[in-house]
Order: sequence, then C-alpha cells, then structure tokens
Amino acid sequence: MLPILTPEPLTAAALLAELDRWCDEGWLRRLDVALARWLASELGESVAPELLLAAAMLAQRESRGHTCIVLEDLLVQCRPASVVRPDDDAWLDGPHAARAALADVLVRLSPDRADWLHCLHSSGSVDDLATVAQGQAPLVLDTTVEVSRLYLRRHWRDEQAVAVAVLARTHTVSGTNADAEPATVRTWLDRLFGAPANAADPDWQRIACAMALRGRLALITGGPGTGKTYTVARLLALLFALHPAPETLRIALAAPTGKAAARLKQSIDLALGQLCQALPDVLDWPLLGERLKEALTLHRLLGARPDTRALRHDAHHPLEVDVLVVDEASMVHLEMMAALLAALPERARLVLLGDKDQLASVEAGAVLGDLCGSAERGEYDADSQAWIADCTGSVLPSVFHASDRRSPALAQQTVMLRQSRRFDGAIGALAVAVNAGDVRAADAVLRGADPAVQRLRLSEAAAPALQGVLALALQGRPGAPIGYDGYLHALRRRPPAGDAEAHQAWVVAVVQAFEQVRLLCALREGEWGVTGLNARIEAELRRRGDIARQGEWYAGRPVMITRNDAALGVYNGDVGVALPGVDGKGLRVWLLDGDHQAPRSVMASRLPQTETAFAMTVHKSQGSEFAHVALVLPPYATPVLTRELVYTGITRAKTAFTLVAPDPVVWGQALQRRTRRASGLPGLLQSGRGGDITPA
Repeated sequence: MLPILTPEPLTAAALLAELDRWCDEGWLRRLDVALARWLASELGESVAPELLLAAAMLAQRESRGHTCIVLEDLLVQCRPASVVRPDDDAWLDGPHAARAALADVLVRLSPDRADWLHCLHSSGSVDDLATVAQGQAPLVLDTTVEVSRLYLRRHWRDEQAVAVAVLARTHTVSGTNADAEPATVRTWLDRLFGAPANAADPDWQRIACAMALRGRLALITGGPGTGKTYTVARLLALLFALHPAPETLRIALAAPTGKAAARLKQSIDLALGQLCQALPDVLDWPLLGERLKEALTLHRLLGARPDTRALRHDAHHPLEVDVLVVDEASMVHLEMMAALLAALPERARLVLLGDKDQLASVEAGAVLGDLCGSAERGEYDADSQAWIADCTGSVLPSVFHASDRRSPALAQQTVMLRQSRRFDGAIGALAVAVNAGDVRAADAVLRGADPAVQRLRLSEAAAPALQGVLALALQGRPGAPIGYDGYLHALRRRPPAGDAEAHQAWVVAVVQAFEQVRLLCALREGEWGVTGLNARIEAELRRRGDIARQGEWYAGRPVMITRNDAALGVYNGDVGVALPGVDGKGLRVWLLDGDHQAPRSVMASRLPQTETAFAMTVHKSQGSEFAHVALVLPPYATPVLTRELVYTGITRAKTAFTLVAPDPVVWGQALQRRTRRASGLPGLLQSGRGGDITPA
C-alpha cells in the first residue's frame, strides 16, 4: 500500500507569497494582503499563518460589505465542491481555480477550529469579549454563540453600539405619545386616512402610524409604491396633533443621498398639501409646514467634516430634534447608523423608511435588513395586537401573531407595507418574481405582451451586442421610445445668451429630459460596465457631433458627484448636467432638487470629483426613479450579480424596464443568488445581549 502523503504545512512567509500570487491573478486586493503583512511585521517570526489568512479574508470580505467573517464558514472552504450553492458568495474574486487555490491553502493549515481559535487568541492582535474593553487589538473575536466571528475592531464596536441603541429604543419612556388614548388615536387616524374600508383586511399604513406611537423607534418597510412617504406624512400630522405643544415640535428629514433627501421632502410636502386641502380646519397646517425643515443628507445632518471621520453631532453634542425621519434606510451602512443613533437625543423618535429587499449599502453592513428580520412574519404579541385593534379597528390574522410567548421586542416596532399602488402591472409582476427568486415566472413576464417590460434581443457576438445596447440607450425601443436622444434634442434648443428666464427654462428641460432614462450596470469596469458604456456613448455622440469632440468637460455632459463638498452644497450621488451660464460662458453643473424648485449650479472647475453618468451602477441609482430603466448585466458570472441587485434595478423604473442580459444562464444565476452579509447584529437584537456590553 502506498503511504498517504500529507501536504507540507505552510509557513507564514509561504502564505504571504501565496497571497501575493492571488493578487497577481486578480483574486485578492493588495489592500487585503497589506493587513496580513502589517500583522506579520508587528508580530515577527512567531506569527501563525492561520492568523494571516484570516486577516486577509476579513479585509477582502469587508470590501464586499460583510462586517465580520464566520470562522467555520472559512474552514469549510477546504472542501470547495461541497459548498457551492447558487447563493454562495465566493471568498476570492475569480473562477473555480481561485476556489481551489483557497482550498489548497486550507488543507495545509490546521483543520481544527480549536487550533485556529488558539492561534488567534495567542497572537496578541486579537481581543475577545473578556479583554476587549481594556484592549487595543486591531481584531476582535466573538465566540459567545455557536459560531466564531472575527471582526475589525471598529466594525465590532459599531455593531455593538447599534445593538445597544436599538434595544434601548424598544423600551417605552414617558413623553413619546405612548400614553395616548387609543380612542383618540383612532379618531385622528380616521380623519387622516378616511374611514377604514374593511376591518378584516389589515390597513398596514394605519397600523404603521399606530405602532410608531409606542416607542422611540419605528421601522416602516415596503416595496416601491407601498406608500412609505404617504404614510409617514400622516404619521407626522398625527404626532403634531397629539403633541401638547406642537409649536415646539422639532422635525428633521434626512436620507443617505441628496437626490433621496429631495424626493423625501417633495413627497411629504405633496402629501401634507393634499391633507390640507381635504381637511383645512383640522390642523394648523402652515405651522406644521414650518416645523418641517429642509431634508438633508445624513452627512449634512450629522455635520460631516472634510478629510475626517469626526462629526459635529455625536453623543456629547446631540442633534436638536424630537422626530427624525430617515428615508432609503437600506442604503445606511453600519458606521453611519451607529453615528446616527449616538447623536439622537434619548427622547427623540427615529422613523426609518426603506425597502428591506433592496441592495444594502456599498460599505459594510446591511442594517435595515438585519433590523427587519421579523417584518414579513409580523410576530406581534398580545399587547401589540390589542393596540392595533383599538387604534385602527384592524384584527390581525393569526399568521401575523407571535409564534411563541417571547416575541422579539423590535418586531413590535416594525411594520411592513404590503400593497403596491404603483407597480400593479408588468414591472410589479417582474419585481415580485425576482424577489421570490422565481426564474420561470420572471421569464414569463419578460416574454409577455406588455411593452412596459421587455428583454433586449442581442447578437451573440460582443461588438454587435454592445452596439445594440448603444442604440437602446439613445433611441429607446418599441413600446418605450425613451432614450437620450430626447435629452440631446432639448440640449440643442439653447436660447440666446442673456435671457435669464429662457435660460432657466432650458436648463430645467435639459436636466429633466436626461433624468427620464438611465442605463444601470451591475459592474463599474469593463465594456459591460459603467466605464465602458459611458465611453461608448460619448464616442458615438462625438461622432454624431452632438457634443464637443475633445476634452473631459463639454456642454451637455451628465455628471455624478462622487465626493461630498458641504461648502459647495454637493454630495456623493448627486447628478447634474454641465451647461453654460446665462451669459453663454463657462460651464456650470446644474442640479434639480425638486420638480418645483429653481435649478442650482456649481462651476464645473470647482467640483471635487465627478464621473460621466449616462450609465451608473445600480448601487448609485438607489433613491432615484426614471421613466425608462435599462438594466445591463455582463455575459459572465460575478459575485455582485444578486437577486437584490436585479430587484433594485427593476424598481427604479416608473413606466418602462428593459433587461439587457446576454447570457440567460447568468440571468438565472443572479436571481438564485441572495446577498448574505455576515453580521452578528441579528443575533444581538434577538437575544438582547447587546444591552449587556459596553463597546470599547
């Protein structure tokens, strides 16, 4: 019998060399290896290769939005064939060879979880929960549950801080309207919403308002068109009506991006205006309007400072606010949520609005998804059921009752809006199918006769296929003739210099025409990504003579701001169009904050960082809507292609959606792949353990 060959164990130096090779292959970032190399230089020759691999993988996963790594999940990668699932998030950016390379490394290290824990604990670079309060190690290991989670210290601290703050806000304190009489609440809800149609059919919008009165945190989630801002406008009117001194009520509105903030304010103003017309004598509507200030980005709200993580508002300098409404909360990453909760006064009420099924933030954390774990099921306890019945007249079906005696406290402050009033056609049907991961149903919608939703037929060859995408971008398609040619037509109707009124009307027409359509990409780089498609569109427009033939800046260039500049009033994600000033000289980037507001502008030369915006990533499109959306997927699989990405792209479309997916297999795989971000936050919230830990 031949002897069984045992793989030669890896040394730390050999492991670092292998990590460098992965970087050369494009499977790992140099930044990921930098953390491992720094630890090796700090710890010397005694450093364990297990620690270095764990550190590199932690840095790599952090770049994909994970707040930690689960050690057991890493160790399983030594058997790559057994863990491949449609929703499996590969640990390295690469083909099967990358997965095999990671497996080869793992089999040359200890297979024993206890050995890995010993290597981490004994390294001096890892604190556990017993030492974290006094320690300063860059990594934190949490082994208090059935799995072992390894964190960068700041992510562990932020996760703990969010858990502590959220759990604290699930407890009622006086002065939050929690002592309002149900009969009074019901009277006001009937005024604001009209008489209930059917007590047997829960009115989730009313329920959301009633539940928001019971504490200092309200989570309202739901898909597009379910009326989140419609509901919160009535909630603000309800809070105003029940407040003992409404003239002192301080209300703040915020969102992660400037576009989302502007839409939030516009939607609430519209809803309150309609209420004022319908119920002119019920409330002092002008006074309520005065209490609603300008909607801000979260960075502006908290007082972000250039080139630093420090914020003007924190636990020692809290916000001066009684009610804070944050829209598009799915985009709020862990660090920002921790900062926001720290800056909120104890008695202030926080209302988070968002679609839990949308893409999470680009940065680490999927906070809204973690908070809304019970949203679909309801899990309302007996007290909540009684409160809902008394305040709204709705009797919740048993399916929404708590399944056991101990219902999650956070569930009692979470409401999911379930009826979409906007997406009741093909776009809505496609979004529902995608959200369910039902490839067959999604394909049936795409093959249907409704022109609102179609799949672009492409040539199998790359160049003709991309030419088809270009034609779609400029001209639209049958059934949806909305493309950039409309914006180019508006651009050519430039008025004579010096006519201020005509110039403003022209600017508004150009920007609004551009905002009608957008190419949304899964990728940033490559010919199927943002950079490649923007370059292709610009080249075609130069060939046609629609834009200047040379230079980065030209009249009509659509740009996205990619860096905050509070002094200029521009923020990451803002989109505008470069156009001459009223005197016909110089290029300024013009932005619209709302349909009924005058455009504002910034000199193009003063903008910090921008990129052309004919095509943009799906991530960057969150908080925006377009009449026609073309979602462009690459013809090859990549970890970013997930169900949430496709769903988010679809739900940016108001009247028409076009799928550009060269490979049907890749499309199907995307729908099967869920975004699964490693996080300890759900466990902390469910167990209440976060309240027992003081973050370092």
